[in-house]
Order: sequence, then structure tokens, then C-alpha cells
Amino acid sequence: MKNEQNSRVSLQEMVKAGVHIGHHTSKWHPKMAQYIHGSKNKLHIINLEQTQVKLDEALEFIDKIVASGKDITFVATKKQVVSIVKESAEESQMPYAVKRWVGGTFTNYKVIAKRMKQLVQLEDKLAAGQLQTHTKKERKVFQDKVDKGNKLFAGLKGMRGLPGAVIVEDVSRDALAIKEAHDMGIPVIGLTDTNTNPELVDYPIPANDDAVSSVKLIYGVITATIIEAKAKRKAKGAEASKATDAVSTEKEQSKQEEKQSKTSQPRKSPKKDLVTETSTDENATVTK
Repeated sequence: MKNEQNSRVSLQEMVKAGVHIGHHTSKWHPKMAQYIHGSKNKLHIINLEQTQVKLDEALEFIDKIVASGKDITFVATKKQVVSIVKESAEESQMPYAVKRWVGGTFTNYKVIAKRMKQLVQLEDKLAAGQLQTHTKKERKVFQDKVDKGNKLFAGLKGMRGLPGAVIVEDVSRDALAIKEAHDMGIPVIGLTDTNTNPELVDYPIPANDDAVSSVKLIYGVITATIIEAKAKRKAKGAEASKATDAVSTEKEQSKQEEKQSKTSQPRKSPKKDLVTETSTDENATVTK
């Protein structure tokens, strides 16, 4: 087990946020037994040492995915946490689906991507005033299409293809998103409360998925990890670019020096043709 000092979140922070508070003892999933410390007042208590370990594993995976240049899609349709997850996704500049998961977002991505592209194009035309030649009624129809489309795809319009991973806030509630991710071979990270099956996700984070304070703490550290990983990737890219420029400059300087060296060398006088010169001397002797 990792030392607590090396963890992103301390046990005290998790206790304060209520991460350890699970569901009623009568509403639990047997496969969560390994993550449950005990019970109190008929509520299961999550083992926060296990949470700490699993959270660190998930954060390491997130760092790896972001460092590779891939996106992570945030999914949360539970009313009380939608604003938290949306804010986290926007701050880390990642795509997100809140309020409702649109079936086929992953498994039928080409069609969904086409709809999102049409939505963006229509938005741009309305914003640029390119539809002013249409009647007021027609413009209202266009605006209604945009509004309806944004209810479904507002957070997904910036997707650059299928993501490298998915983060699901409620494993039971957003089972369809998890299924689609698995069908497409996309790893899933998820908060797993005591009433959920942790085996449904690749990186379970045992935690209270209902309390706003718990979700805010977990997503806060996830956001920080993504931002740090992006910064490291950007710095690494800048270093690689500098190295490439340095090599190019060195090659160019070498060429210039070689060219200057050739130009500054004195021209050699043409050698006389010894055969011709000898022949001429012989002819002159015969004439005498």
C-alpha cells in the first residue's frame, strides 16, 4: 500500500468530505465487500485506505492517457452533481455528457459526429448572421434546432474522435455509457458506492457518489491531474520542437560554412597538357 504522504488526497480530507459514507446496509453489492470497512447506524463505511490506493491508481492512468494526447470523456447524469462534473470537464478542457447520455455516442460515433458537425455549422451561421435572408419563422426553427442539439451535445461538440478513457460518476445510473465504452474497448474509471458493482469499471474508486462534498473532492483532484498532465505534455512538446530547430539550424550553418569554404579557395591554374607540349617541341626540332 502506498504511503499516505505520496497520495494526492489525505485520509483526513476524505473523512471531512464524507467520502467514507456508504448506502444503507440493506442496499449493498456483495462485490463491494473488499472495499467496506464496516457499518455504523445501519450505513456501510467505506475503507478509505482502499479508496486512497484506488484513487491513486486511477490518477496515474489518467495522467498516462492525457500525456499520450488523448481526451477523457466525463459522464454524469445525476442532478445534484451535474454542475460539479461539468465545471471539472470545462476547466480541464475535456468533453462531457451531463443530464442525458445519447445512445450510440461511442458505438455509432460516425453518425453522432456528423450530427454534431451539422449543429456547429448551424450555430456558426446563426452567429455570423448568414441566415438573415430567411424569414423570422424559419430563423426560429433554426434556433430551436440549435437549442435542441445543445441539450444533447453541448459538451461533446469538441470531441476529436473516440476518447482514450471515460470517467463515470454513477456506475449504476450510467450503465449504458459504460457498456458502449466497453464495446469500443475504451477503459472506464468510475466512482463505486457500496450499492454498485466495482467490476463494471476498469478503475473503480470506492467513494460516496451522492454527497456533493465527496464528488467535489474526487473530481477536484482529477481535474488537477489532467491540467498537470497537459502542462507536462506541452512542455515536452516545446522541448522537442526546440531540439528539432537546433538540429535544423546546425545543419544549415554547416551547409553555409561548406559553401563559404569552397568560395574562398584560390582557383588552381590549369595544368598544361604534357603530351601536347612534348609534341610541339619535337616538331620545332625537326624544322631546324
